[in-house]
Amino acid sequence: MGSEMGLRERKRRQTYEAVSETAIALFLERGFDKVSVAEVAAAAGISKPTLFRYFPAKEDLVLHRFADHEDEAARVVAAGRAEGTAPLPALRAHFREGLERRDPVTGLCDNPHVRAYYGLLYGTPSLVARLYGYQERSEQALAAELGGGLGARIAAGQIIAVRRILAEENWRRIVAGESERALYPEAVRAADRAFAQLAQGLGAEYGEA
Repeated sequence: MGSEMGLRERKRRQTYEAVSETAIALFLERGFDKVSVAEVAAAAGISKPTLFRYFPAKEDLVLHRFADHEDEAARVVAAGRAEGTAPLPALRAHFREGLERRDPVTGLCDNPHVRAYYGLLYGTPSLVARLYGYQERSEQALAAELGGGLGARIAAGQIIAVRRILAEENWRRIVAGESERALYPEAVRAADRAFAQLAQGLGAEYGEA
C-alpha cells in the first residue's frame, strides 16, 4: 500500500513539474498575460479542469517553483538545526548555505534560465502579488515553529522579510550585470549584517547561538 501511494505521489509530482514547465516556457515566449490557461492545458496534454485541480490559479503555474520553499524556514527551525542552536543562527547558516550553492531562491544565480524566470516573475504584477501570499504562509509556518503568539508572529514577519529583501537585492545586482561569483562575498556579508540586526532587535529568545 505504501509503495503504491509513493508511486502515485511521484506521478502527481511529475505532472506538476511537467505542466508548470510547459506553462513557463509559453509565458517566457509570449508573455504571461497573452497565454490562456486553456492554451497551457492543451500544450500539456490535459484538460482545463484537470489543470485547475493541480493549480488553483494561473499564477500558481509559475510560482509552483516556490512551493517547496514555502515552509523552508519553519523546517529549519523545526528539524534543521543542531541541539542548542537558536532559530536565528540556524536560519542565517541555512541562508549562507543557499548562497554558497547558488540557490535561485537567494537571488544569487546568474544562470540564463533562472534570470529569464525571475524576469517573468518580477515583471508581472499579478505574479508579484501572488508571491506575497506564499510569503505570508511562510510567516505563518515559521511563527508556529517559534511558539505562536504575537511575539512569534512579529519575529517571523521580520525574518521572512529580511530573507526576501536579501534575495531581491542579490537579484537586482545580478540583473544589473554583476556575476554571482563576484557578488558572492558581498552577499554573504550583507546576510551576516542583516541577521545580526535581527538578533539585536529580537533579543536572546531567538538570536543566541
